Amino acid sequence: MYLASLLMFIAGWGGLAYLVLNTRPRIGGEIWLFFILLQIAVTGTAIPIMRLISQRLTRTKAPLTGVIVRRGVWVGIIAVTCAWLLIPRYLSLPILVMLILLFVVIEIFLRHRELVNVGE
Repeated sequence: MYLASLLMFIAGWGGLAYLVLNTRPRIGGEIWLFFILLQIAVTGTAIPIMRLISQRLTRTKAPLTGVIVRRGVWVGIIAVTCAWLLIPRYLSLPILVMLILLFVVIEIFLRHRELVNVGE
């Protein structure tokens, strides 16, 4: 898991650096490439952090690798959504808080469903 996260980190942030330094903004597919690379970079950065947080905060055993990766992907989706909302200047603190709460509630429902299905 750490190797994949490291590869995502290097490819995402390196690609973003190349894209920002060597291309013009908003021409063709560069904006979509920016969003894809941002998703990869933030997810690769968030996975080890999510693993550390999960190990520290769980009372029983740590969640499975798939749960940690999913939480890292959620963080990446939040970052991409915020970047997308910044373009027309729609992002504000209340919208950011609601967006984070939305993904936290979705994750709680998914985790609860997984734990109930394991118990059966």
